[in-house]
Amino acid sequence: MNRRIVITGIGPVSGIGTGVAEFTRGLRTGRNGVVPISRFDSAGFERKVAGEVGDFRPESLLRRLDVDDWGSTSLFAAAAARLAVDDAGIDLPASRTAVVMGTTNGEIAPLVDITADWFRDGPAVPDRASVRKLPASRLGLAVSRELGLRGEATTLATACAAGNYALGHAFDLLTLGEADVAIAGGADSVNRFVHAGFHRIGALTADRCRPFDADRTGIATAEGGIALVLETLDSARARGARVYAEILGYGMSCDAIHPVAPDADSIARAIRSAHKRSGIAPDQVDYICAHGTGTRANDVVESTAVRAVFGAVPPPMSSVKSMLGHTMGAASGFGAAASALSIHHGFLPPTINHVTPDPELQDIDIVPNEARDADVSIVQNHGFAFFGNNAIIVLGRPE
Repeated sequence: MNRRIVITGIGPVSGIGTGVAEFTRGLRTGRNGVVPISRFDSAGFERKVAGEVGDFRPESLLRRLDVDDWGSTSLFAAAAARLAVDDAGIDLPASRTAVVMGTTNGEIAPLVDITADWFRDGPAVPDRASVRKLPASRLGLAVSRELGLRGEATTLATACAAGNYALGHAFDLLTLGEADVAIAGGADSVNRFVHAGFHRIGALTADRCRPFDADRTGIATAEGGIALVLETLDSARARGARVYAEILGYGMSCDAIHPVAPDADSIARAIRSAHKRSGIAPDQVDYICAHGTGTRANDVVESTAVRAVFGAVPPPMSSVKSMLGHTMGAASGFGAAASALSIHHGFLPPTINHVTPDPELQDIDIVPNEARDADVSIVQNHGFAFFGNNAIIVLGRPE
């Protein structure tokens, strides 16, 4: 079916702003959302910062869910979806609206609490209320219940590329006519387990996230929820909706080489696939929203893949993780939101915290420290994950 799919609603719950207006201001002003950890006791850790949503009050955003019945990640997802639907101003067809949410860790925070109880108090039957919060599938379910939906509800756990995977699946559902509207995005929560894991492998920054900087030292674990409302262009025009951007297509690949080391050739293959499926050439891309984690390996490999496709002068490529931290399964969803806003408002989000240029990356324009006004027609949004899951979404200005 020849259906064009557009984004008409954006719902961010993030450390740089909740709601599309505040999130946009955060992007344009280069707000830093990485702060000292308060979600858990960080005593004993050398690295003590994370991207937290300090002002999150789910009861002020949600209308149907009982906050006490859900874990923090499900609440991030549901709140983001509510914000996105309100932003879109759409009446959802309950049985024809699909929900696709991505995540890395799902509801791991309650599991950490249960495990801590076992270590402290000895083996016992876990608290039933905590156990009920555990299934990762509850992310999609939370969105459906909050919005009163009866269509497909899916949670995809393809780690840090999950947001783009969710958008790709939602795009397919709409183009095939399996749904008329889709709510797609991702959510994850800061917690001790994930922070400890990245700490153990030496991948955490000591203070701020510095993608592409010569002195970068790693990621900052982060949290939040992001949801986008997708519908057909015909539907959006019929109801006079504001359109942020059109999803032109996507491409995916799997490295199948190493569980944690990214592969430039595989990433380049995903980029070329995204271009082919979107019907564009590399020289049409105005901006790349990078995966840009701030680890030495990722930034070099990502830049190598970009050069392989675009040649000696790639388009500007910045990392919103410099502001948000690494929101795991929500990361590429936030990237898609930033990409759509860059098209709609005409600006390039910055890579903040940049001090020292990296000689290996001197040909990459990272939009250092300050946002830049620009005429943006086509954006390429990157999402890469452990175990080699790569997903690229291409957005464009609808003509």
